Amino acid sequence: MAVIFPATRLAGPPPDSAPRPDTATPSARYRALGSHLRESVHLSDAQIEEILICQRRDGLRFGEAAVRLSLVTRDQLQQALERQFDFPVPTDDQADTASLSPELVMAHLPFSPAAERFRALRSQLMDSADTEQAAGMPRRALAVLSMGLGEGKSVLAANLAVSFSQLGLRTLLVDANLRRPRVHALFGIERPVGLGGLLCGRPGAAMYGVPGLPRLSLLPAGGLPPNPLELIERPAFTLLMHDWLESFDQVIVDTPAAGASADARVLATKCGAALLVARPGRSAMAPLQKFVAALRSGPARVRGVVFNEF
Repeated sequence: MAVIFPATRLAGPPPDSAPRPDTATPSARYRALGSHLRESVHLSDAQIEEILICQRRDGLRFGEAAVRLSLVTRDQLQQALERQFDFPVPTDDQADTASLSPELVMAHLPFSPAAERFRALRSQLMDSADTEQAAGMPRRALAVLSMGLGEGKSVLAANLAVSFSQLGLRTLLVDANLRRPRVHALFGIERPVGLGGLLCGRPGAAMYGVPGLPRLSLLPAGGLPPNPLELIERPAFTLLMHDWLESFDQVIVDTPAAGASADARVLATKCGAALLVARPGRSAMAPLQKFVAALRSGPARVRGVVFNEF
C-alpha cells in the first residue's frame, strides 16, 4: 500500500508515531510482563525464578525466556504483551470473534507488515488533522472513497477504524454505502438495523460493538432504501454527523463507488475530509484525477490517495 499526499509519497511503513498526550497510559497503570504472565498462565514463584535465571544467563527478554523454557506459549506471551501495553486485540476465546473477516488484519494480525502500513496511514491522517486543528479549523469526519468496485475501500476503512480504536480513541465506523454495503459482513453482523433506518426515523437503529475492541463502534447501513442520495442529503444526516463528532474522537465513513452515483461526493462534503482509494491495474487514472480535482474545488479537504496493493 502506497500513499500519495499533496507533497509526500510514502514508500513503506515508517515507525509509528508517538502516542498523543491524551491517549498515553498513565505510568501508575504499568505492570511488568511477569505480573501479567503470572496471572494468566498461573506461574509459580519457582517458575518465575527459573525464567529470571534463564533471562540473565542467555541475555533474553523475560517473555522470550519463558517461551524457551516452554512455560508459556507464543500466543500466551502475545496476549500478555497486549494487556501490558493496553493494546486491545480480539482473542479466540471471546464470543463472536470468529465472525470477524480475515481481511481485518488489524484485529487478526495486528503486528504484521500489512498492519504496520495501516498504522503508517493512520499517522499521516492524524498529522494532517492535527495541523488543521492547530490552525483553528474544525474537526472533520473522514469519508473513504473509490471510483469503482473491488478497489478495497471498505476493507481499508474498516482496518483504519480498528487502528484508531487500538490507539485508545473512541472511534465510529459508519457504513453510508446504502447501495452495496459491506461493513456488516466484515464484522459478522447479521440483518443489521442501521443508518438507512435511522435516516427514515425507524426506531431501534442502534450502534454495534466489537468483542475485544471496546473503543470501536459500528453503524452499519441496514436495509437498502430506494432513495439513498435523498436520504444522505437530508438535514438529518448533518445533525447526526454533528452528534457523532461530539461523541467520538474519530469518525470514518464508508461510501458507495463514486463512479456509479453522486453519493460519495455528497458524503465527502458532509464529512469534511476525504481519503481516496485506488487499485493499481484496476483503477482508471484519468477519471480518478478528474474526481480528485472536483473534490478539491469543493469544501471537503482531500487527505490523500491510497494505492491499495493488498
